[in-house]
Order: sequence, then C-alpha cells, then structure tokens
Amino acid sequence: MESQEQSERQTCRVIVFGRDGGDVLLKVTEAGFVFPCVEIPRWERLAENLTAALRRDWGCDAICLFTANVSSQVGNADGHHCEVMECWHDQHTGETDWKRIGSLTADSFRDEAEFQTLTQCLQELDGYEHDPSSPFAQRGWIARARAWAAEAIRPLGLELEPSFRQFNASSSFSLIRLETNGPAVWFKAVGEPNLREFPITLELAELFPGFLPEILGTKSEWNAWLSREVEGTNLGEASDFAQWKKAATDLARLQLESLSKSDSILSSGAHDLSTEKLVASIDPLFDLVARLMEEQPKVPPPTLSRQELSLLKLRVEDSLALLQDLGIPNTLGHLDLNPWNIVVSVDRCVFLDWAEACVGHPFFSLEYLLQHFRRQVGADAVRESELVDAYEAPWRPLLPDDLTSEALALTPLSAVFAYAVGTSAWKDEERLRDPKTRAYFRSLARRMNREAIQFIERRPACLS
Repeated sequence: MESQEQSERQTCRVIVFGRDGGDVLLKVTEAGFVFPCVEIPRWERLAENLTAALRRDWGCDAICLFTANVSSQVGNADGHHCEVMECWHDQHTGETDWKRIGSLTADSFRDEAEFQTLTQCLQELDGYEHDPSSPFAQRGWIARARAWAAEAIRPLGLELEPSFRQFNASSSFSLIRLETNGPAVWFKAVGEPNLREFPITLELAELFPGFLPEILGTKSEWNAWLSREVEGTNLGEASDFAQWKKAATDLARLQLESLSKSDSILSSGAHDLSTEKLVASIDPLFDLVARLMEEQPKVPPPTLSRQELSLLKLRVEDSLALLQDLGIPNTLGHLDLNPWNIVVSVDRCVFLDWAEACVGHPFFSLEYLLQHFRRQVGADAVRESELVDAYEAPWRPLLPDDLTSEALALTPLSAVFAYAVGTSAWKDEERLRDPKTRAYFRSLARRMNREAIQFIERRPACLS
C-alpha cells in the first residue's frame, strides 16, 4: 500500500530541450540514456515545483512548455507525468549530459520506449510551433517575452535581472515573476476559458488604480500584461487579524467606487449577476441539479429528491426577491475572493485575478471572503462580527443598519446560488461530462439546502 508520504508526492519525467532546440538533456547510465526524473509535491503548483526541482537536482534553469501526451504504448508504462521544458541556463551536473538530438537512435537509450517518447515530444513541439493559440508551448517564447518586458520597463529606469520564477504554465496560460534592478514585475497571460480576464483586468486597472496592480504593458496577441509587483502581505499568509479587517473595509470602498461604473465593467466581460439574470437562471439550474442528483453513482453523500429541490428552488426565489426589495445597488464583485487574491499593505489593499469578476449584489463578495476566513482562521464569532463591521463601515452613510442586517441575513443562500450560476460551467455539456464537475454542482445544491434550513431556523417568519 502506498504510504501517505509517497501519495503526497509525484514523480515527473522531464524532457528538456536546449535553447537552440537541437539538444536534449539526458541522464547517463551504464545501460544507456534515460530522461531525468524529479519528485515534487502532488497538490502544489506544477510549474513552480518542477522548475525548482530541476534546478536543485540537475542544475538546469528551465521553463515548462507543455505536458506531453505520452501513452503507455509510447514509453509511459509507469504513468508518470511527463513535462516538456526548455533550458534557460545550465550548470552541468555529472549525472546528466546534453546530447544532439540528431545523433540519437533507439540504441542510445536504456529502453527503446524512451526514444519513442522523444520522437513523440518533438512531433508535439513541432505541432505547436505555428499555432497562435498556443504561444507558450513554442521554443524561444520566454526570450521573446523577456525582450518585450525589458522594453516595457526601460522608461521606468528598470532593467531585467537574469532570474525569474515560473508559477503557472500551459500552452496558452502563463504566470512568471521577473526580477529587476528594482521592484519585480509579473508577466501574466490567459487563454480559454479565461480570456475575459485580459480585458477585465485592463478595464478595472484603469477605473480603480488604487485597488489593482499598475499595468506596465500589454501584448494583445498573447492576451498578456505586465504589472508592477505590489508591496504588502498576501492575505493568505497574514497572521494579523487587522489585515483581514483592512481587506474587508477596502472591499467595500472598492465596491462603492464602482457604483456608477457597472456598464463599463459589464462591457469588459464581467459576469452579470443582477437579480434579473439570477432569477432567469433558477429554473435551468435546478433542472440540471435534479438530473445530476438522479445520476449520482453512490450514497453517501445524500441526494436531494425532486420534492426537496422544488422547495429549495422556492426558497432561493424568495431570498432573491427579498434582497431585491431592499434596494441595495449592484456593484463590482469577485467570485474568487480568496485570501491569496488580496495583498494588504498599510496604505491599501490590492485585489488580484479578476477572471471571475461580476456585477451584482455587493454582499455576495463579502460572503465569499467570510467563507475563506472561516476555513483559514477557524470559527470565531467575535472576530467574524468585527470583520463584518469593518465591511459595513464604509456603507453606513448610504445604508441604514437595519437594512444592512436584513441583507446580511439573506446573503448566504443567495450567494451560493449566485456562485453556482456565476460561471459558464453549468451550461457547458462538455465540462459536465467530468464526474468532478457533476459532483461539484451536487455539492453546491446540498450547500444551498443547508443555508436555506439555517435561515429558516434563524428567521422563521421570512419565508412562507
């Protein structure tokens, strides 16, 4: 049986090509060449850990290009992850050697399947070379990106340093931290299904410069932008409760600033979570959930019957109607408001990763922040009350306390529903074929049901 320690780590084979594309990094054994392998944490960022492990174990600074589609018939019988990478800088170790690809044959390798793997990876690499939708799977792209970044920051008196860290990688996504002779800069690029993050980020950075990183340059053909690193503490690493309160206060301040800008935010691609749009999604979402519940392969977890779902549907309708009656205006919202997307400093909070930006009831975003607070800090009613109070403070000139209290009581149920319909996954039959996606929507329905029951227990007169 696999031990817990082993299950928390995974072995990855790396096919590392040289900068000119003509060499490949191989481990030397008495029986022939093999590809280097590294061991990394299973549940953490793949690109960040792979590049660090390759540097540590093999003395090679490299970037990830793409995950090779290597089957067991082509040399991956062990099922290990296989990543194609490009070397940026090499400090040779005795166990590895650079070999010209043209000089290699099946007999060069300890196992002929390794040669087949090399052949297939080269075919995949060549396939990406002229694919404009996959710029970050192409050889030499990091050099082009660095040249562009260097040009963008030169007017600021900044120059790139050689070192950088790759955090996320795929053929159309990238996140890299570039060192400079001053503050670091971040290169980020997005592809499907998050293409909207590019125009949304640019629009929000222009509308709310105090709450987003400064944009230093854009490259539209890559859906990429360069931003100055924000000074401060990531809320995911914060140990001071005052930083959570600061984040809650500044979230409210950002939303208040957005009151008159909903049209511009929606035009940039943000999700429309207005009450009208949410109400229109009730029937189709609950039809989907009913089908998914009936198709659930095993119990537990418990399923919800059609009768239970019909009652839950009425309660969602009522909660949305009651929220609308309170007359609180729509604002900018963030469906992925986790603490790792917030940087806190003495002067301000900066909010990151706006792929799931929305326009809707402002208290939904507070509810998402509260959920992450409970997971990270734990159940603490006193501190949670202080956090809510910090959020409410900027709203008080606009909203009476009794209206705010009513809205806060209604928000948990409505916020889960808004989260469920806030992205396009529930409308995408291809994504719904994934068992994890199907299970996720069933879990959201169970969560809505719990919130509805808890609300009735707190306020039995509100729902008839």
